[in-house]
Formats: sequence, structure tokens, C-alpha cells
Amino acid sequence: MKTLYTAEATATGGRNGQIRSSDGVIDMAMSVPQGLGGKQGATNPEQLFAAGYASCFQQALLVIAQRDGQRLDPQSTVQCAVSLTQEGEAYGLAVTLDVDLKGAADADRMVQEAHRICPYSVGTRGNIDVQLKVNGQPAKVEATEKAS
Repeated sequence: MKTLYTAEATATGGRNGQIRSSDGVIDMAMSVPQGLGGKQGATNPEQLFAAGYASCFQQALLVIAQRDGQRLDPQSTVQCAVSLTQEGEAYGLAVTLDVDLKGAADADRMVQEAHRICPYSVGTRGNIDVQLKVNGQPAKVEATEKAS
């Protein structure tokens, strides 16, 4: 396996602390989510994960479109919802990706393909429940290729 890029960040203070990337581009306060008693104006790990996953999945869709000789509508979107879950003393995550390809005829297929190659999808497969949607409706996933 060839490493293409390594990102580095340091956290201090946990969910109520500070994060900083090694290049200083990210330097921000962290907080428990506001809905769980945290402060306003700070981010949390779930928001950062959602932003990264949405961006990465959108890029996978762009790769699939280019491979197929298509162009995605510039207004296409990937909305990612990351839920913090709890079962007993253990915490986990659940993800919903809702893709809007602005009328692409084969959106379900493209979403399935993107889910196969997106590094976040590959990394979470079998560990996090990932639901795929196209325009708010469950994506048609082949029986042999479950979402997660």
C-alpha cells in the first residue's frame, strides 16, 4: 500500500478543548455538542467527521462521473449526518449520506460506486452503520453490496 498523504492534528482538553492541525490551518475550540450541554461557537468531532465524509464522498462521485465520461452538475451536494450513539457504556457513530446529483439518471449506481471507493466508506465499512440516500430516499443498493 502506498501512502499518498498524512494529516496530523493535536487535541488538548478532549471535547472541551482545542484542536490544531500541524500546518495551523485548523486551530479551533472544541465543545460537547450544544444539544448535550456544550457551548455555542465551538465545533465537535461529529461535525468534523461529517464535513470530512461529505467532502470525500463528493470527490468519489466526481471520480465516478469522470470515469464514466460525465460531468456532475456543479450544484450537486452530499449532505452527511453523523449521529453519536450510546449502548450501555459504549459510544458509537451512525452516518447518513444524502446525495443530490441534480437529476442524474443513474444516481443510485453512482452513489453505490462512490461508496465502494470513498476512503471514509472503506474505512467505516463493517464498523459504522452508513445509510445511503438519493434525494432523501433510500438508495437502491444491490443485495450483494449492502451500504455497510
